[in-house]
Amino acid sequence: MTGSFRGIPLAVVSAALALALLLGGCAGSMHSLSGGGSPAPTGPLPPPSISPEDIVGRWGLGAYHRPQDRARTITAARGQCKQPYVINRSSIGVAMLGYDNPQVQDMQIKGSYEGKTYIGPGPEPHGQSDREVESFDGRVLVLKWVDPEVAGRYGTMVLVRCGAEGTSKSKRAAK
Repeated sequence: MTGSFRGIPLAVVSAALALALLLGGCAGSMHSLSGGGSPAPTGPLPPPSISPEDIVGRWGLGAYHRPQDRARTITAARGQCKQPYVINRSSIGVAMLGYDNPQVQDMQIKGSYEGKTYIGPGPEPHGQSDREVESFDGRVLVLKWVDPEVAGRYGTMVLVRCGAEGTSKSKRAAK
């Protein structure tokens, strides 16, 4: 080769580039051989942190976009039980609304190797249509959409259980 690159002979530049690529490839191989990389987990997925029976029922629904609005949204969601968001049991998990679709869909509750729980269509966790369970204490369920675009539109969902399980609200006596 003849010529130069910024005053350096092209033969030297080519050799340096080839050496850098060679060493980069060796470093990657050595990293893999030394156990530095973590192989993808295999085997069955861990169980989710909640079961369908935990979330079937009537819920007050709210949503927030800013974390500082969470407490206010939980309080507001309690007031939504006059028109509850209903989660039913289905053959594969639960039946509930997805996004941008007025039809109730079958959703699975899925564990992940990272220890997170997801609710969504399909068997694989962390799908684009899934919601991640951020927290659940038996009364308040907080779900965040996996897809950032959907999360930007709908925010983080807050569901507050309506009434005590197995009881109905007492009706005010007429005077």
